[in-house]
Amino acid sequence: MSDLLVDVRDLVVDFPVAGPGAYVRAVDGVSFTMLPGHALGIVGESGSGKSTVAAALLGLHRGTGTRLGGTVRVAGTDVGGASAAELRRLRGAAAAMVFQDPLSSLDPYYAVGDQIAEVYRVHAAVSRRAARDRAVTVLDRVGIPDAVRRSRARPHEFSGGMRQRALIAMALACEPRLLIADEPTTALDVTVQAQILDLLHGLRREEGLGLLLVTHDVGVAAESVDEVLVMRDGRAVERGPVARVLAGPADPYTRALLAAVPRLDTPRPPRPSREAAAAVAGLPGAASGAAGGPGGAGRPGGAAGSADAAVGASGASGAAGGAGEGVPVVEALALRREFGRGKRRVTAVGGVSLAVRAGETLGVVGESGSGKSTLGRMLVGLLEPSSGQVRHAGAAARGIPDGVQMVFQDPVSSLNPRRSVGESIADPLRAAGERDEAAIRARVGALLERVGLEPGHYDRYPHEFSGGQRQRVGIARALAPRPRLIVCDEPVSALDVTTQAQVTALLAELQRELGIALVFIAHDLAVVRQVSDRVAVMRHGEIVEEGPVDEVYDRPAHPYTRQLLDAVPVLDPELAAARRDRAVGPS
Repeated sequence: MSDLLVDVRDLVVDFPVAGPGAYVRAVDGVSFTMLPGHALGIVGESGSGKSTVAAALLGLHRGTGTRLGGTVRVAGTDVGGASAAELRRLRGAAAAMVFQDPLSSLDPYYAVGDQIAEVYRVHAAVSRRAARDRAVTVLDRVGIPDAVRRSRARPHEFSGGMRQRALIAMALACEPRLLIADEPTTALDVTVQAQILDLLHGLRREEGLGLLLVTHDVGVAAESVDEVLVMRDGRAVERGPVARVLAGPADPYTRALLAAVPRLDTPRPPRPSREAAAAVAGLPGAASGAAGGPGGAGRPGGAAGSADAAVGASGASGAAGGAGEGVPVVEALALRREFGRGKRRVTAVGGVSLAVRAGETLGVVGESGSGKSTLGRMLVGLLEPSSGQVRHAGAAARGIPDGVQMVFQDPVSSLNPRRSVGESIADPLRAAGERDEAAIRARVGALLERVGLEPGHYDRYPHEFSGGQRQRVGIARALAPRPRLIVCDEPVSALDVTTQAQVTALLAELQRELGIALVFIAHDLAVVRQVSDRVAVMRHGEIVEEGPVDEVYDRPAHPYTRQLLDAVPVLDPELAAARRDRAVGPS
């Protein structure tokens, strides 16, 4: 059909791997079409092939040794048979791509406006001045305030949301007919995510753009597209209007994907009492048995016995911390942290007080820059407060106290790529004075087994694991010194929904069995509701609301809390459209 914007027929993509003539199939026979002005969402877990399909639309695999089969036509261009010059004309002028990480897509040395102007000049025979004017125009179009001045700024001077807007502006510079957005909101907090989704919707409505949205977040797809294509293991398992697919998925995998999505309107599962958690914390081990979520937290059914004994024995005593009934595992008293000096001084956390007890999870939510990560780092001793005090088990903390661990957002950057994961997990044991290598290896094997991996993975390296598996390694390392408190800083923000569900279920299961206190820092409010007993809402370095999680979510008292909750994507496209119309008014 000549009027199709995108026509993909039986697309096959094989990536080369080690070994002569060896390939692995990433996409296997995918077909779909798009009309001008329409929006299609490609949804699936990590490794499903969705980003590979998006890259194939622009011929980005050319010259990499990748084998492609089938046909791909975009805006009338046969991508597979196009010359280098035809591909250059296609990229930017007819179709443009917005990637997940704007920092890796923007040159840190050049002003944002100059980078946009350069893209425009590649496709249009205009002067430098005209190109700079075009850059300012598109920056203003995507909502960058004071676009003339900000066009001279470099990427590090922009916030995450503004950098993503700048990438969208770059994509719009040459007025393409198709915008391909690959996970454009994954690392953004809920309010900025809502702004970017509203921007994409507005561009579609006003510019007539076609939108191909690649995402693992089903809620984002529900807010943004007309149709959805669900992928698994390189194949398309379901496609249809987004409302129909979300309301009545036909494929079991689609149903499982939707079931794993955390919901704001679903109260968290019942929890054991604080007394029960404290009692568990004092036991020399714990019965297994709470599977907790999809795949039983990914743990083999028969792995619990020896692993639980090795992980829990004598270590859960640290979970209780010797605190006694009513004494918090960690307590913050009027914590304040400032950065910079003189006129450049910025208050990141200003006078925060809170307490967490054994077996309890405190969720900390807020936008980027609210101070939640700074607070978490002070709780574990990675940052010294400018004023105020942190107490552990009733005693003032100095430096990094014993029995405290942290799980970071990006396991890739927190694991040494040159050391095996087993050695990374063993580090806290050696730091605590353990010298028996056989005992160290046995305990690390038990920890790996406990988080759903295998003892034999000891000698593997981080690059051999998926994102969810690497996060499990990070959790195993945090468990190694038998902590009483674990602070999790955005531990699932970069994971797809099913892996999120497995990791959060694992944390909940470990907490039930070991009585550990958890501080769960996240910008995803739906995830926080599912894992937390209490929640603290932070804004501009202060806690504006705190209380039992169901009470705060169902009856928010502070306007900022209501604003955050209103920004969370919903799985009902009609509700999403109504909310967007209320926010921006009629077209």
